[in-house]
Amino acid sequence: MAALARWCVRRRLFAVLLWLLAFGGVAAAAAVTGSAYSNDYEAPGTESGRATRLLQEGFPGLGGDTDTVVWHTDTGTVRAADVEQTMSRTLDRIAALPGVASVSGPYAGKGDAGRISDDGHTAYATVTFDDSAENITPGEAQAVVDTAKAAETDGLQVELGGSAIALTEPSGGHLAEVVGVAVAAVVLFLAFGSLAASLLPIATALVGVGTAYAGIVLLGHAMTVADFAPMLGLLVGLGVGIDYALFIVTRHRRGLKHGLSVPDAAAEAVATTGRAVVFAGATVCIALLGMLILGLGFLNGVAVAASLTVVLTVAASVTLLPALLSFIGMRALSRRERRRLTEHGPQPELPTGLAARWSAFVERHPKLLGSLALGVVTLLALPTLSLHLGTSDQGNRPTSSTTRQAYDLLADGFGPGVNGPLTLVTRVDGGEDRLALDNLGTTLRATEGVAAVTPVTYNSGGTTAWLEVVPDSAPQSTATSDLVDRLRTDVLPRAETGTTLDVQVGGVTASYDDFAEVIVGKLPLFVGVVIGLGCVLLLLAFRSLGIPLKAAAMNVAAVAAAFGVVVVIFQWGWGGELLGLGRAGPVEPFLPVIMVSVLFGLSMDYQVFLVSRMYEEWLETGDNRRAVRVGLAETSRVINSAAVIMISVFLAFVLSGDRVIAMFGIALAAAVALDAFVLRTLLVPALMHLLGGANWWLPRALDRVLPRISIEPPECRAAARERLTDAVEEMEKERQQDVRDIPG
Repeated sequence: MAALARWCVRRRLFAVLLWLLAFGGVAAAAAVTGSAYSNDYEAPGTESGRATRLLQEGFPGLGGDTDTVVWHTDTGTVRAADVEQTMSRTLDRIAALPGVASVSGPYAGKGDAGRISDDGHTAYATVTFDDSAENITPGEAQAVVDTAKAAETDGLQVELGGSAIALTEPSGGHLAEVVGVAVAAVVLFLAFGSLAASLLPIATALVGVGTAYAGIVLLGHAMTVADFAPMLGLLVGLGVGIDYALFIVTRHRRGLKHGLSVPDAAAEAVATTGRAVVFAGATVCIALLGMLILGLGFLNGVAVAASLTVVLTVAASVTLLPALLSFIGMRALSRRERRRLTEHGPQPELPTGLAARWSAFVERHPKLLGSLALGVVTLLALPTLSLHLGTSDQGNRPTSSTTRQAYDLLADGFGPGVNGPLTLVTRVDGGEDRLALDNLGTTLRATEGVAAVTPVTYNSGGTTAWLEVVPDSAPQSTATSDLVDRLRTDVLPRAETGTTLDVQVGGVTASYDDFAEVIVGKLPLFVGVVIGLGCVLLLLAFRSLGIPLKAAAMNVAAVAAAFGVVVVIFQWGWGGELLGLGRAGPVEPFLPVIMVSVLFGLSMDYQVFLVSRMYEEWLETGDNRRAVRVGLAETSRVINSAAVIMISVFLAFVLSGDRVIAMFGIALAAAVALDAFVLRTLLVPALMHLLGGANWWLPRALDRVLPRISIEPPECRAAARERLTDAVEEMEKERQQDVRDIPG
């Protein structure tokens, strides 16, 4: 690592240009190819997946995305001649637009009169596109919106809903990134006191994350990548990228204060803290790639995309950053620090101030503070017990959006279930099957939770049939999920008796429920693998059984508490509308998996940074109390600064306008805040004080067979100790000389 840093310092211009060339090349390629994201929630082998395939095989014309145009009158009815004439012309214009396959409306000759509400104030039409939502261009969708909105008058409200229409709704743009980076810059300046030093972590992270962002666009052409994957990568990459660079710059500044030259300080920083950054980054990637064991294509793309971002941010931190550090030279220190270094020479950095006082306070009251921290974690984790996994729909969007208003108009006029009907599909073989299907409608209408049932539709060959069941509850409601279970386990099996029918239940709610069930079923294996791998890495690094076990417990606690915060804000709706996050709804089913992966990796950063310093002191002195006190005092300030930066970046993504990204942002911010300010700087040191020497216990037999790895090379630790010892001795000599110079 030191050799790599020295090479980057000697060829600093080449290293910077190489990174800029890589960034420009990948960004240009992404701009030329365009994006190809896909939100395919289908899980292999599920009933909803089989229903989708049956429908596509039997009715190829139903494969395109289906959206709605909803209109509403406050006075008069939608059957009024002027309203009918206006909307009929509008629907004809929409049908003639590029990318639109068909339009089915409520008026004579254009569809089903059931698309007019009982009070006559609301009506809707169905717009079917030629292709699925991920293949529809925003321009095609915007043309539909513009054409429909042109029909609005003072007495006629027109709104649109659907996946394609959602492509046209404005997001927060890049406001989230700008705010997050700006706050990080302020924190870095306050921490370093040097404008040049505070800008380098941001510049390094932006280049690494920018290259990764463009790379994810290209990745979407090779595998299934969700449309939120680039934003998630950006969120994680900015957080960890700035933090990794912060750790390295902090170590570099320490080397300068100890009298090292700029190249030597950069080399030592990369050889020591840079190794920890690579270790932490590798752990994040391992945790993220653990999602591959779930076997879900939707999550595979997310895992690879996020891992790519972490890899590039780590690479930028250990190559681009030392080159930039060599450019700014001694300006990595503030003017006051440079002046002090010139006047007094190298001096040791002994822990003082709030960090030292806090460390001593924890040492004196480990039981009280440990109990307090445990109480906070437990309180935050309690709402997790009511966690309801499901997928939010357009009813959870902000009230100002057209998709939310269309959703509400349909729910008010036709009942909430019309926003997410269930699709029943089956193969048909003979007259008995047809007779049973004709009678099925009567059975379904008498089923609890069913609001309406459409007539059975057969394909041209009569081999496949489908119908829609409209629940009397919203798509994301638990009552709708209960209806899906009731149909699958009770109603349909009885109706199929004596026939060859095998009716498959699909639709939005069924698909999301199946997806959530698959994830929840594999979640214990996934969590076990991720935590197990993390424990092995910590066992090798610190040669202790207690350290990995405490880390595993802390990670579980952080995830549980973070989910508690998510449940309160998003599922219970406390403050959701005030934050512009829309109405309360379920928690996305893939959130637990991604959260465990990301949080496990982020927690490892703080765990490694904190415990490695304690471990070094333990090896030197064998005094556990001193090791914990010194380790906490020397690292807590950097951990807290890094946490403030990461929290600021994560919370800024609430401004993205995307509910899923906002959910990730708040969950990650809550977890990092809890991890840094409660777990790592309070509960972990309190427990380590209480456990004493047992923290570092390892059976001798296991110690003999384990390979020895070191996060920080022994020669660097020895050099640092030698400089510190020399500085302390020099200070003592100066103090004694001052005493001798005093008269008398």
